Amino acid sequence: FLRLLEAQLQDQRREHEEEVETLKNQVEAMKEEMEKQQQAFLQTLQLSPEAQVEFGLQQEITRLTNENLDLKELLEKLEKNEKKLKKQLKIYMKKVQDFEASQAMVQTERRQHELTRQVAVQRKEKDFQGMLEYYKEDEPLLVRNLIT
Repeated sequence: FLRLLEAQLQDQRREHEEEVETLKNQVEAMKEEMEKQQQAFLQTLQLSPEAQVEFGLQQEITRLTNENLDLKELLEKLEKNEKKLKKQLKIYMKKVQDFEASQAMVQTERRQHELTRQVAVQRKEKDFQGMLEYYKEDEPLLVRNLIT
């Protein structure tokens, strides 16, 4: 029991360390981005008002272009997934149709078998008719023997 607890504690410690490392990397990336933005801001303050507007527009165009590219990539992924799902749907539809057809065949065979059995029973009954031959005057004796 103690070993199990130690193993769980080590797993939690490892997960915590990995999470801390990930967060440190995110903080570093944010610091670098903030420094770049500060440098860009300081550069724009040194520019004339017209140049500041133009720089701002360029930044917005760059941001929109990147966002547009991300959306196109997402659209391509979704279209690819849609094609994959349509193929799977066709495969499953075919399997369902095959299954329904096989079920219909099985039911048809069962009906046919039941009809064959009924026909066979009817034939057997027909086969037995007329096998008993007797004279008309022996009929009361025959009926009495059948009853007993």
